Amino acid sequence: MSLSNIEPQIIWKNFSKLNEVPRPSKKEAKVIEFIKNFGESLNLDTQVDEIGNVIIRKPATVGMENRKTIVLQSHLDMVCQKNNDVDFDFEKQGIQMFVYGDWVKAKGTTLGADNGLGVAAVMSILESNDIAHPALEALFTIDEETGMTGAFNLKPNVLKGEILLNLDTEEDDEIDIGCAGGVDVTATQTYKTAPTKGNLIKIEIKGLQGGHSGMDIHKGFGNANVLLGRLLYNSLESQEIELISIDGGGLRNAIPREATAVFSVKNTDEFIAEANELKTEILQEFASIEKDLVINIEKTESSENGLSKENSAQIIRVLKSAHNGVYRMSPDVADLVEASNNIARVELKDGSLKILNLTRSSVESSKFNV
Repeated sequence: MSLSNIEPQIIWKNFSKLNEVPRPSKKEAKVIEFIKNFGESLNLDTQVDEIGNVIIRKPATVGMENRKTIVLQSHLDMVCQKNNDVDFDFEKQGIQMFVYGDWVKAKGTTLGADNGLGVAAVMSILESNDIAHPALEALFTIDEETGMTGAFNLKPNVLKGEILLNLDTEEDDEIDIGCAGGVDVTATQTYKTAPTKGNLIKIEIKGLQGGHSGMDIHKGFGNANVLLGRLLYNSLESQEIELISIDGGGLRNAIPREATAVFSVKNTDEFIAEANELKTEILQEFASIEKDLVINIEKTESSENGLSKENSAQIIRVLKSAHNGVYRMSPDVADLVEASNNIARVELKDGSLKILNLTRSSVESSKFNV
């Protein structure tokens, strides 16, 4: 869909073109070629470095030749998440956008505005003929979302500019100066499986807002993995739960929007009754902020083996007790989240468990304390 009638038209035109190109992290070949062709079509000095970063240079406009060179930087990759009921291939398809009131949204997937709007803004300046500017170096980096690979591998002295503006923020009327660190925390374990003894239940959580685990972690959005842990823990002592599978969340830097678990219980009717009571409380708890939250709890069937009730209980207690969300607010900077954790991905399949977290902090010691 073209958004070129929205103001400023040039930015939305370029954002629409960019979103036609697949650009998942670590698989940016198509968008690298797209930006390279864009720079060359303007007859601008365009280079692609060894790692895949694209640098486009534009001379100063008349009267600005003696000003310092400015580096405009944005990243090409995007967080790729979709709803479970959406058939979409981020490696082959462009984002399907639509206008909803005052918002531009995507159909069942992430929109890619992080950092697509920054890229579109830089593209717009590069192709403009009516904006006065000093010499510009447009730096488009790769793999910001899952490792900062492009930034870390940028060669020294490649850029000539002394001033760099990073166009990766949410407020167009503010300039942020800061630094945050992150660490990937992964817990893995393998368990023996055997036929389950009880009857099977499936819990499905969907419709949460999700969001960025850095920018949105303090907003109180629901985390599907955390809610799943609450529902399982609620009947842990009475129902002798044996887990078969869990599929919750996706990328480390995205707050999970969906989670599903299949497991056996001693008495399905009792479990469903207890879980529905907690479900009602959860829906009321998130009524003002997660208006589309859906929790389905139903009987199901599966031929897969499950874990013992002891191992299942261990996993459920971990999901219930692991810290998620804001860990500490900064005592020095108002409204700054100093440290946080996102329980991003929980996967249990055929006895193999993975729990992926992304821990962030602006203070090194606090990061590892989390």
